[in-house]
Amino acid sequence: MEGVAMKLPSFKSLAPTAISVASTFSIRRSFSVARRSSSLSATITADSEPVSLGHRARKDFRILHQEVNGSKLVYLDSAATSQKPASVLEALQNYYEFYNSNVHRGIHYLSAKATDEFELARKKVARFINASDSREIVFTRNATEAINLVAYSWGLSNLKPGDEVCAPLVILTVAEHHSCIVPWQIVSQKTGAVLKFVTLNEDEVPDIDMLREMISEKTKLVAVHHVSNVLASSLPIEEIVVWAHDVGAKVLVDACQSVPHMVVDVQKLNADFLVASSHKMCGPTGIGFLYGKSDLLLAMPPFLGGGEMISDVFLDHSTYAEPPSRFEAGTPAIGEAIALGAACDYLSDIGMPKIHEYEVELAKYLYEKLASVPDVRIYGPRPSESVQRAALCSFNVEGLHPTDLATFLDQQHGVAIRSGHHCAQPLHRYLGVNASARASLYFYNTKEDVDSFIVALADTASFFNSFK
Repeated sequence: MEGVAMKLPSFKSLAPTAISVASTFSIRRSFSVARRSSSLSATITADSEPVSLGHRARKDFRILHQEVNGSKLVYLDSAATSQKPASVLEALQNYYEFYNSNVHRGIHYLSAKATDEFELARKKVARFINASDSREIVFTRNATEAINLVAYSWGLSNLKPGDEVCAPLVILTVAEHHSCIVPWQIVSQKTGAVLKFVTLNEDEVPDIDMLREMISEKTKLVAVHHVSNVLASSLPIEEIVVWAHDVGAKVLVDACQSVPHMVVDVQKLNADFLVASSHKMCGPTGIGFLYGKSDLLLAMPPFLGGGEMISDVFLDHSTYAEPPSRFEAGTPAIGEAIALGAACDYLSDIGMPKIHEYEVELAKYLYEKLASVPDVRIYGPRPSESVQRAALCSFNVEGLHPTDLATFLDQQHGVAIRSGHHCAQPLHRYLGVNASARASLYFYNTKEDVDSFIVALADTASFFNSFK
């Protein structure tokens, strides 16, 4: 806006004495796996303390204790990426400092150590989502690559071209992330498969009745989110799986917004494929994972070719390794996988039921406070006794562009939210808007964070309204 002077970003640490650099990043001089955060474990069990989980957890996240643009940082963008606790950073540094080596096939000590820790991380991920076997976990660059793996390997092999009447059907919703739409569009163009999209009901959640009616003998795949990154709604995956399996269809679940926030049991869900991303669950960027049922992975051809994924290579042909190696061509993100395992340890030490219970409370508080601000439109269902929203709100303020809003909140108040289409353009078009602002919380947030956000939002709206 003309005439508005915005402050340039500046940063100042507000870390309390309890969070010294030496104590936060101290590294054990050994080759053992990084220790879990003892400070959190000790405080979480102290139920007599009248403080929230958010207050107790914050000491493990040094990044949260700083000033941004002259204000205390309020980080409300965890749906885009979560912050990382000290134990996860330590695990990554331990790998590079003490046993950095390539995994598999090496016979020397460092390679054997790296391989052991890498495969231990796979077991930790499997245990975290209750997979029956760690070989059902395929490490990928991110959840997007995991979906593409399924699309190209399973999709191109199983979605065969047909005429208009018998063309294979893939069912999605208008609320899917782009990463769960674009790969299937590409596969559709190659195979002739038909994509059908479930729209929203009056509560602004995907219409489950419509989804059930869409499923037919032609349905080969249902690819849906578990929790929406825009609407904060969740889908009844167990029911959807039953409906799909009744007609022989498979189910892929985008669990990026559920695995970090609640108990996800893949055996209970019974989905055929499930994907999640490390960086949204306190782990590092650059790694995610695909869960796939063993029989499906065994029947799928490779996604990428090269080293690591082979059994034997001849000049005229190659044979391939068993899963998961078959789908992990080349040198993997070793340190990142080990740090993801440390993130699973960290979250498990707190307890996913405890995290979910706390976030349900935070979600209700955020919605109620935001709904009290004049001219605010929140997308998704209203919380009630039967509806639990995820701890995020996508919203717009009448007459104010979400990017202007997010910029002012950051530069004038140190409040970090996201603006844009959140990789969900079809959903925003369905809602009749080009973009929205989004505040998203994690277990290290507090009600005080929400209060600071609401005060800053009111000030921001008042500032821009003064120019009208």
